Formats: sequence, C-alpha cells, structure tokens
Amino acid sequence: MEGGLERAIVGLAAGMADLVWPTRCVGCNEPGTLLCRTCEAQLPRIGQELACRCCGAPYGLLTCTECKRDWELERQVSACAFDGVAAAMTVTLKDQHERRLANVMARLMADAAGDVPGYLEGVDALCYVPATPQAYARRGFDHMELVAVRLARVTGVPLVDCLARASASDQRVLGRDERASNLDGSVVVTQDVRGMRLLLADDVVTTGASMRACARALLARGAAGVWGLSFARVWGD
Repeated sequence: MEGGLERAIVGLAAGMADLVWPTRCVGCNEPGTLLCRTCEAQLPRIGQELACRCCGAPYGLLTCTECKRDWELERQVSACAFDGVAAAMTVTLKDQHERRLANVMARLMADAAGDVPGYLEGVDALCYVPATPQAYARRGFDHMELVAVRLARVTGVPLVDCLARASASDQRVLGRDERASNLDGSVVVTQDVRGMRLLLADDVVTTGASMRACARALLARGAAGVWGLSFARVWGD
C-alpha cells in the first residue's frame, strides 16, 4: 500500500510540474515530448556499416581521419554525430539538468549497438566513464550514471560501477593534445574486473581520451576486453 501511495504521489507531482513547466522537444521546442518524431527522424545517426571499426567515426571504414587504429578498445560504436539535435540533447542533459533525456539517449545507444551484429554478445557487464568530482559537484549528479542505468535495463547487460576519477580539468576546454595528458593517472578501477568483457559507455567521444584512459585502466586490472558505446561522436574538426 505504501509503495502504491508513493508512486501515486510521484505521479501527481510530475503531472503538476508538467502543467507549470510543459515538456518541450529539445530540438524544436514544441510542447508534448522531450524528442518529437520529426526531430528524432532528423538525428544525424551514424551508419555503422561505414563507420571506423576502431573509433566509431562516421565514414571511417576505409580511411579514418580521427584515429590511428591504435585504440585500446576492441571497437567503439557511436549512435549519432555530435551535431544539431544530438548535440543539443547532450548539453540539455548535462547542463540544463533534463535528466529524463537519459532514457532517450540510452534507447538510441542500444539501437546503435543493435545495428552491429553480435556487438553485445559475450559482454559480461556494462560500465561507464564517470564524472570528475568537480563536474559532480557542479551538476549534483553523474549524467552517465543515469544513462548507464537505463542502458543496462534496455540491453539486459548488468551494470557494474567499477570506475572512479580523480580531479582533472574540464575536457571541454582543452585541446586535442591536452586531453590525454589531463587524464593520465586519473582513472581508478574500484572493483575486481579480472577476466571480464566490458562494455564502456560515454555520452560524447571527441578525441577518445576519456574512453581510452578508462580502457587502459580496466585492461591493466585484468579485464579480458573493452568495447565502447557512446551517444555521439565528434568528427571532422
């Protein structure tokens, strides 16, 4: 009874909040839903059949300008190019605290993984690139934790919270060459991952510094392999 009452109160509060602050599409600002069908259809989705098998960059299958095919991950898959509505979604989740977008992003990431035959087969667990202490303090939550929880539900891959990060500068204000050195020694593996095949999730892959640093840390602690999955991929800059 208490659980039902609690759910009813939460539902009523959500309904009242929607009356005061109507849900609007992150792309076109039309009321009704977080991402309308028109804007979802316009997302710059990446065709996985032509994407780089190493870093996930669009059209990088034969010649990739974004990596040297030397990433520590077995492969990295991204759902969308970081542009337009996809870029707006990541900013709105992180900086405008629209946490409900985590559901949408997780679904799109799962769809992208599903476009690669067998991508999730044999994966033992899902983990995610964690926020720095500064980012957590600034936002009050870890946006990738929200996405990862929902991604685990959608894919059925169990979530393991096995990574932590020490203080580091905001990657968004650093250049390409500065990003990797900024993360040196900042990633800590907090659980036993020996022999595990891990799916590592992040919101945006730019240079790949965060993904690669996490993968190196996991492999150093005995992980059998790391596969990447992100919502968006920056490329062509």
